[in-house]
Amino acid sequence: MKTTNLILLTIIAEDELESRLIEDLKKLGVRGYTICTVRGEGHHGLRASQWEGENIKLEAIVDSDLADAISEHVANVYFPHFATILYLLPVQVLREEKFTQLLP
Repeated sequence: MKTTNLILLTIIAEDELESRLIEDLKKLGVRGYTICTVRGEGHHGLRASQWEGENIKLEAIVDSDLADAISEHVANVYFPHFATILYLLPVQVLREEKFTQLLP
């Protein structure tokens, strides 16, 4: 089967940012995404209670140009003010048109 090389972009952020991140990513050209609630411990430690909210993991498969644009935007807008993480992984996908075809 023919595969296409793309980028899996993952953002982990405070759940209060979900709607803002989705709006930003759509404006930048993301066609689709997956979001789930996540837990873990890192630089900022564990959240002490549910009052502090939860974290989300937002994933999108994009080309390298879009990954660069999103990374720059998230770094400039969110990194200075929120405990946000972004990482990129190379992936091979089937059905390239699901990820790269422009919306009507």
